[in-house]
Amino acid sequence: MSTTTTEKPAARKSAVKPVPEGMHTVTPHLVCAGAVEAIEFYKKAFGATEMCSLKTPDGRLMHGGIFIGDSMIMLVDEMPECGALAPGSLKGSPVTIHLQVEDADALFAQAVAAGATVKMPLADMFWGDRYGCLEDPFGHQWSIATHIEDLTPEQIQEAAKTACCGG
Repeated sequence: MSTTTTEKPAARKSAVKPVPEGMHTVTPHLVCAGAVEAIEFYKKAFGATEMCSLKTPDGRLMHGGIFIGDSMIMLVDEMPECGALAPGSLKGSPVTIHLQVEDADALFAQAVAAGATVKMPLADMFWGDRYGCLEDPFGHQWSIATHIEDLTPEQIQEAAKTACCGG
């Protein structure tokens, strides 16, 4: 008679880092219809640096990696046969990728010049950021912000009363 256990096996000692250098605990992984073109757009729009690119035998991107600032973003081409669908196939994306940067105005303008569509113009917000939203040509939503004022939670709560929904 065999028995089962739900105990975890003892952790193995390894010289390999479980979270590789340069990676963070949470990393966006974007599905793009045209991931190679998306990488080129992100280079122009956000100053991305390409780290890796692995293609399938038919030429689609099976794994790509870029850095924007200190953060990795992984990309893959749309592959419906594997369940990987881009925003266009899903009629949009409910996810916004946030960029906290030194100069929101400059990066916002750079992204628009590269082909991003303004969804919410940059403005000084009640929570203390200069903030705006864009959509890239691949259907992904991006917010860009620069922190411009330190406020207490109480100050933000009070400002939100008149900023949101007409007060």
